Amino acid sequence: MIGKVLEHLKNQNWGEVTEEIVAFIKNTIQQANASGAVIGLSGGVDSSVTATLLVRALGPERVYGLIMPTGFTPKVDVEDAEWLAGFLGIEFSKIHIDPIVDSYIKAAGIDTSDRYKIPLANLRARVRMTLLYLHSNSRNLLVAGTGDKSEILLGYFTKYGDGAVDFLPIAHLYKTQVRELGRFLGLPERIYMKPSSPQLYPGHRAVDELPEDYYVLDPILYYLFDLKKDPETTARELNVSLSLVTEVVNRYEKSRHKRAMPPSLLKVEL
Repeated sequence: MIGKVLEHLKNQNWGEVTEEIVAFIKNTIQQANASGAVIGLSGGVDSSVTATLLVRALGPERVYGLIMPTGFTPKVDVEDAEWLAGFLGIEFSKIHIDPIVDSYIKAAGIDTSDRYKIPLANLRARVRMTLLYLHSNSRNLLVAGTGDKSEILLGYFTKYGDGAVDFLPIAHLYKTQVRELGRFLGLPERIYMKPSSPQLYPGHRAVDELPEDYYVLDPILYYLFDLKKDPETTARELNVSLSLVTEVVNRYEKSRHKRAMPPSLLKVEL
């Protein structure tokens, strides 16, 4: 059953999907009176697809890319990011973020033991965010987010890191759909089928942190959030364990704060 659901998710009119996103990007930039968009390029599928859509909507002269590697970023990812910028014809800068992160470590008087593994991983995402907004503010650009529907529903992003953006062009598409859109847009298979890897610490892979790969998670998410099926029905009809479905639901519930404004007593009436 998972295979049939995946086929359904992939079986879209990708020409129409592209046109809809392109129109959304144009309208968003126009309403903000912005000069264009800035995007972080990681060499992965999400950022590559988003950058390609930005160029289709705005033209290469209105899109600026930032490549922000660390010392442990795989060489192939940097090469793919640079290749994409050249392929799209956009201006880009490469900024190594290790010295910035090291300055935080020194100023805070902390070490790099396992105790700080995740805090430092999140710091790297937030450093990248500040660099994107530095260029955004100086060039009158909007920061384009690269998050997809799978990551957003699972809360698989850093709060005020890669989750801090001005707009999200592919947030309505599951990861498996983004890969299919990448294929449609003519990106190389090495990019649109590249395993998901945030690379926020050495050897960082999505499959090490998520309960399953996206080809299993996306059908579960589709059943839960698009078809509004309960966990028991989802598990039975997809032939997956109820414990897996329950973990997906728990991840959604625990990450609600990432998708919402901070709690407050503010009341505004228009």
